[in-house]
Amino acid sequence: MLPSEFMAQSGFNLVAAARQEMIERGFSPDFPPEVEQQLNTIHAEPDRSLRDLTALLWSSIDNDDSRDLDQIEWVERAAGGIRVLVAVADVDSAVAQGTPIDVHASHETTTVYAGVRNFPMLPERLSTDLTSLSESGDRSAVVIDMLVAADGSILNGSVYRAVVRNRAQLTYNAVGPWLEGTASAPPKVAAAPDLDAQLKLQDEAAHALRESRGRLGALTFDRVEAETVVSDGHVKDIKARRHNRAARLIEDFMIAANEVMARTLRDAGVSSIRRVVRAPERWPRIMELAEHYGEKLPLEPNSGALNAFLMRRKQADAVHYPDISLSVLKLMGPGEYVLMRKGDTGQGHFGLAAQDYTHSTAPNRRFADLVTQRLLKSLSGKPPYSDDELDSIARNCTLKEDAARKVQRDMNKRIAAVALLHRVGQSFSAVVTGVTPKGVFVRVLDPPVEGRLMRGEQGLDVGDRLHVTLLGADPQRGFIDFGRN
Repeated sequence: MLPSEFMAQSGFNLVAAARQEMIERGFSPDFPPEVEQQLNTIHAEPDRSLRDLTALLWSSIDNDDSRDLDQIEWVERAAGGIRVLVAVADVDSAVAQGTPIDVHASHETTTVYAGVRNFPMLPERLSTDLTSLSESGDRSAVVIDMLVAADGSILNGSVYRAVVRNRAQLTYNAVGPWLEGTASAPPKVAAAPDLDAQLKLQDEAAHALRESRGRLGALTFDRVEAETVVSDGHVKDIKARRHNRAARLIEDFMIAANEVMARTLRDAGVSSIRRVVRAPERWPRIMELAEHYGEKLPLEPNSGALNAFLMRRKQADAVHYPDISLSVLKLMGPGEYVLMRKGDTGQGHFGLAAQDYTHSTAPNRRFADLVTQRLLKSLSGKPPYSDDELDSIARNCTLKEDAARKVQRDMNKRIAAVALLHRVGQSFSAVVTGVTPKGVFVRVLDPPVEGRLMRGEQGLDVGDRLHVTLLGADPQRGFIDFGRN
């Protein structure tokens, strides 16, 4: 989509605005010349000395338009449970530490999805081709190999390098409804009984993992993401996109793989970067939300009790459950990256009820994952980073992740403002998502957009539900203004 094609009814250039947002938030949206020079020297030949796993029926499930495929999966029934293999793109084999591409990636730390344009951490020829685990090409990979027991516990986890080949590139939108029984099998699945059986066994393993995490207290949210609808180069609407069963399958596998990777590094006695989500500072407000529905939570943060409350609300009112999910997510606060040295006590991930957790499954899109990959590959030799370097990387990844959220938030507002220009005066159901010195912010449920409450904001707090009227939309400033009915 060319920038001029996003000169919507308002005459506002969304692509130019996205690029400016990136710069203002500390990103460098343009690759320097030395990155392009290095890219011309990179080839995608896999290391044939590695274990050859290309004969397995690997598959991937991702978004319809995804080309930077970081992982593929394969399972088999085994004694004691289901053996699950997650192969992750070996980006380190193509991008050496300290090279221009690595230096640029270490500054950016993440791919930013700005609605009308993606700003990749790595050059697209690398992330969507040379290191992408796309269909039918042999690639070097880091494989997380684990046995999922009938009760969902993870046994015998190991990590090693191998050569793999994606046999079937699939999508959430096609696989999810089929797994849920609301649609027929995707063409690739319908044409291959072995793939049909493979995906159903993957779903079985994922369900066991999810049930096990639930018993440990992991939180279950019903997240709603905004999806831009573009027609003839113009933003026409914003639609809600919910996670389906296929998306949850992949999420379950990635969580398990990240836990195995974290334990592997811990057991090896090396320093690493951990992904943590601390106990919510606004736990009293979460308690108030529960009391609103006649429930009582413990005085101290407890993920198990919180998840039990969430599940009861989902069963009682599935239609409005996303409202509560959104409120609790906002009150929990964001995750962060931290250094974990040998002998340190892990700070854990409150939302996943996991004591050992890192990020390792998206090295094409997250620099922390690339660093973790290098730590894994160097276990038998000299560590690639000092503790001070890992601490600095962790802090920068946290800062840039926060900056990326702000880019996405501001661009979502601009895109939504364009889409809502013709709906001024209409009323919507909403939930309060933020109460700050700058004002009260609400999220409309359909379409899923956020804006500031300009009238009737007194006495509100995060999680309160109300009806609002759209007062105005300004794409230039990204302002969407609502008034309380």
